[in-house]
Amino acid sequence: MKKALFLAAALLLLTACHNKQQSTEPNNNPISEEMKQANMQEVQAYLKDCGAFFIATADGDQPRVRPFGVSEIIDGHLYIMTGKVKNVYKQIAQNGKFEICALRPSGTEWMRLSGTLVNVEDIGMKQEFLDRNPGLKSMYKADDDNMALLCITDATACFSSFSAPDRQVKF
Repeated sequence: MKKALFLAAALLLLTACHNKQQSTEPNNNPISEEMKQANMQEVQAYLKDCGAFFIATADGDQPRVRPFGVSEIIDGHLYIMTGKVKNVYKQIAQNGKFEICALRPSGTEWMRLSGTLVNVEDIGMKQEFLDRNPGLKSMYKADDDNMALLCITDATACFSSFSAPDRQVKF
């Protein structure tokens, strides 16, 4: 219950992120591939540290939020996965824009990650994702036509806390 209250408080404060974001890319200059990779690694480490994270999608004009728990960097791209039979996948297929909110165990730091999700049908990459997350193998197979491997593109992460200014990174 306490964790849920922290999450609710953090979610209420998230709207402030857009008003006081600080970009790591001055003057909107393009960032180097090395910086993109470093930013992606930072986001991946944050997601892993949080364990569960929550993804918001659009269902027509209604937002939908649900928990996810796995992400992986494969061949220089960050991925999440789900099943194609799930409503979340159907919503993503209609509108690939998403936002993830991840709350650190302390309850005082959180990250919002937004961008676009793109379905990837490469069986080798799907298998790599499953090999890194063997608990999913009882539910999915790389070639089962249900597993949806979703690549995060055009990503912006906003790191926030109760004690420091917001910081934004892109990849």
